[in-house]
Amino acid sequence: MFWSPKFPLIAILRGIRPDETLAHVGALVELGFDAIEIPLNSPDWQTSIGLAVEHFGAHAWIGGGTVLTNAEVDTLGDLGARLVIAPNTRTALIRHAVANNMQVIPGVATPSEAFDALDAGAHALKIFPASTYGPDFVRAIRAVLPPVPLYAVGGVTPDNLAGYLAAGCTGAGLGSQLYQPQQSLSQTKAMAQAFMQAFRAATP
Repeated sequence: MFWSPKFPLIAILRGIRPDETLAHVGALVELGFDAIEIPLNSPDWQTSIGLAVEHFGAHAWIGGGTVLTNAEVDTLGDLGARLVIAPNTRTALIRHAVANNMQVIPGVATPSEAFDALDAGAHALKIFPASTYGPDFVRAIRAVLPPVPLYAVGGVTPDNLAGYLAAGCTGAGLGSQLYQPQQSLSQTKAMAQAFMQAFRAATP
């Protein structure tokens, strides 16, 4: 199954704890998010991802972020996660995940990394950190890439999301502007709604 979220904003819940996972992931899925990333530097991430897959895996793409090793890919596969999201481009890791029927979104910062990632089988690319490069970089790299899904990640806000989309991004990964460790459920809902409104305003 190829990477095809219905709503192209990836919710990144870095630092979430298992006791918070069901409430926050459930709220995001109810609002319309269908791609959820729990980074592997979150506390007890195996439990959180397992819970998210068990309860919401039929309705959303659940995956791990900040994936750095083949062993972590294997653990995600055992948990039933479908997404492997990395901050960098490691072709061996990409090939390993693809061979295990995982969807892979590596971080890229140069055209060479982008094409290396695609050659290794990446299903989508994330420009990371997007705030360092900006929409002009997205526009330039989009001009030479095939029509692969492209996501801006790192520093994306409701106010600047439209600029990345106009430059050629398919969507974005939403990190600390969406969720910070131990924030209230109401704050997560409010920020999710702000991002959804910004996306819809930018894509009439």
